[in-house]
Amino acid sequence: MKPLGPIPAGYAALGGVLAVDGTKVTELVEQAGSTPLFVYSSALIRARVASLRAAMPEQLALHYAVKANPFGPVIALLAELVDGFDIASGGELAMVQAAGIAPQRVSFAGPGKRDAEIEAAIAAGVTLNLESEGEASRALAIADRLGLTPRLAIRVNPEFDLKGSGMKMGGGAKPFGVDAARVPALAREVIAAGAEWRGFHIFAGSQALDAGAVIETQAQTLALAAQLARESGAALPHLNLGGGFGIPYFPGDLPIDVTRIGQALAKAFTSLPEELSQTRFCLELGRYLVGEAGVYLTRIVDRKESHGEVFLITDGGLHHQLAASGNFGTVVRRNYPVAIASRFDAPVAEEASVVGCLCTPLDRLADKGGFPRAEAGDLVAVFCAGAYGASASPSAFLGQGPAAELLI
Repeated sequence: MKPLGPIPAGYAALGGVLAVDGTKVTELVEQAGSTPLFVYSSALIRARVASLRAAMPEQLALHYAVKANPFGPVIALLAELVDGFDIASGGELAMVQAAGIAPQRVSFAGPGKRDAEIEAAIAAGVTLNLESEGEASRALAIADRLGLTPRLAIRVNPEFDLKGSGMKMGGGAKPFGVDAARVPALAREVIAAGAEWRGFHIFAGSQALDAGAVIETQAQTLALAAQLARESGAALPHLNLGGGFGIPYFPGDLPIDVTRIGQALAKAFTSLPEELSQTRFCLELGRYLVGEAGVYLTRIVDRKESHGEVFLITDGGLHHQLAASGNFGTVVRRNYPVAIASRFDAPVAEEASVVGCLCTPLDRLADKGGFPRAEAGDLVAVFCAGAYGASASPSAFLGQGPAAELLI
């Protein structure tokens, strides 16, 4: 048998069935009317934000990266809990506007911003994190045409990356941000043009579980920000330190030690260089806030054997859970945390693979895992489904369509 990933804390059996916030998933499926279904726990999201607040320095703001999970009710819940929102498209801008989030709480990063997106952001009053000199020129020209003062920051491509991160967002040639050596000249240009200067965004990597690597990167980020502010000749009003906090998906993964990170950051804040003495700081987190609060539920429609192997065939699959299938950035496929939700406390009885309904061998949610014996009609739960699930998967593939979503 191949091991399954660790089931996050906060889930339990109720009458033998997986429960989310004290409600059986069988009841949640009945409430939604069908499977597949994403269920997000508001209690787990609230608890995660509260524990992170307790671990981090008081003066550190928390931002939510909308790309992790743009479900409207999740955004509305987090509007009560976090200080700011980071978006990556004009579509996400429309989402935060629909949620009534003040533009002063929003920043917009991402390469390839179209003129229409830049115009909408400037008109709304959100902060644009500039990714290139060309984007800066377009933003200034659009603001001039609109007769508005744009709120502009620069996304920096640092020389370092976040060691051990799942995705490296900095260091070397990257489509993200402006190479550090060119940042001071661009900052002076933006300030001279009359923009409202909003500082730097430095994001070196994501999905890291090593607290030491995050601490090292944050120290490098603070030093680089101070250097660039000094060379720019202007005070630094704001610094987005990025995020990078990962969650355990795979066998052997352990939770990141945020208390250790918070202690190191608090110590660093007590001896900031002069250039950062008046700077406001934030962390930008997505999956760490919502990833473990989500579970994907799919129903077994067939049980079959082939050459002695058991396959549990579901009505869901990679079109909703691309990452769990191993086709979203992982080099070697490993099993996510997966369980038979309708037999949640039953002992392991067999080796089986959980596969989806698509006509491709890539559609595999669990490979030769240990499960209780399951039959058609049973529910399968894929955990860590609160981030990069519904919106990061090809739901239109083979005409299958999206899964339902529910925040409880």
